Amino acid sequence: MPANTVMLSGMMRELSATPGFTDAMLKELDKSGKAGPALMTPALVTRLRELILGKDWQGLDRFPGWTMRTINPAVGVVTKVVGEGVSAGGETVARWIDLGGYEKARTVSLDEPSTLPGFSTEGIVSELGAGVVRGDGANPRLAPMHAESQRMADALNRLSLNGLSGFDPVSVTVIGSHASSPEELVKALAATGHTVKVWDARYFANFGHFHYKGQDVMMPFWVDSQIRIPKTKRTLLVPVSHAEYEWEIRGPKVNADVSWYFGIDGKAEFRTMDTLDQAWVLGRRAHEYGGAEAVEVTRLAGAMTVAYLHEHLRRPELPFGGYYTLGVCQDGVAAIEKKMTGKATLFPNTADAALFDDPRDAEINGLIRAIPKDRDGVAPEPERILGSLPVTDLATITIPGLAEDVEAVHAAWTNGTLTKAHPWWVEMLLWMAALGLGAVAVLLRRWTMRNPRVR
Repeated sequence: MPANTVMLSGMMRELSATPGFTDAMLKELDKSGKAGPALMTPALVTRLRELILGKDWQGLDRFPGWTMRTINPAVGVVTKVVGEGVSAGGETVARWIDLGGYEKARTVSLDEPSTLPGFSTEGIVSELGAGVVRGDGANPRLAPMHAESQRMADALNRLSLNGLSGFDPVSVTVIGSHASSPEELVKALAATGHTVKVWDARYFANFGHFHYKGQDVMMPFWVDSQIRIPKTKRTLLVPVSHAEYEWEIRGPKVNADVSWYFGIDGKAEFRTMDTLDQAWVLGRRAHEYGGAEAVEVTRLAGAMTVAYLHEHLRRPELPFGGYYTLGVCQDGVAAIEKKMTGKATLFPNTADAALFDDPRDAEINGLIRAIPKDRDGVAPEPERILGSLPVTDLATITIPGLAEDVEAVHAAWTNGTLTKAHPWWVEMLLWMAALGLGAVAVLLRRWTMRNPRVR
């Protein structure tokens, strides 16, 4: 494990008997944030509580450890939702995207330094008592650029809304170049001496963001892949990853870092990314884009933003802001990855493609339909399990026991001997077949002797 890190079980061994702490922790987990798949529904809260009160520390460190087939009903997957829809007023849209004060038509200049506030932990970090803090502090490399990064995220979000009916256009300028869409802004930055790099980034999702007595608390969210680990009776449990696109912008006027993903807060938007990730979540840039490819990824992210806003406006009653029903962070990233590379290598994808039927978003609808789906509980392709991992060298995974398991699965997948676990009824049939024809013949013989008419 990384230095200064403790397992969730290590924290709860000491605090589970503290009056009120377990309830306080579960309530805190219900709040939104950069939490990947941590949708703490009643079923998941109940399961977590059972593990803690039952002192099942091994189970706690593999929470919940369910297959997607089990998780789906636990988060209340919506199979069909028909909403009356609402108007695209600024107040309504602001619920689903950060407008950055750019609601009305205007021209925004990036030539002068941003006047927005600098980085603050207000609203990010909270004290739970008993030596427990939730929330991560400043990333020393990115936090100093927070004001510039926030302005850039606001500008990209507002430029995306130029494609939304009911919003007057906003223009962004930098050194005399004008932009009226996210992709045009990337072009303008490149034309004025800025470098723009875009990465498809993957991390282990941290569903807790807890710190205990100054130590990071390791809290992955585990899913049963249904892939059998060679030479064991176990199936591979994997921590779900968090995926996002990340922009690094450097130049004479703008130095900013922003990301884009659909989060547990129900927002598909450009965001700042200046908190410090815990060491165990690691990080990998699966793909890098520059030049025309960076422009295209930006265009697709902007179009995806509008498509999600259309879904919110048409179906405002979706539970959890549409999170899980409209996908998780992986869906949008995988859809763009598929368009850019021809492959989608993320797991899980939970979007109900049937809901993406707005004719205004035909391109995005097609991208969402084109990626693999995990709502039916079918075991995913090993390529997606391994592709979601935030490392290229599997031995560098620091979550106890995981490196050995994924290395064994990777080796079996490479040499063609990997197998998937079977449903219980298939296992029963295989067990019966293992009795052999001789055993079956004996059973038939006994039955016919007891039933003369059959002889």
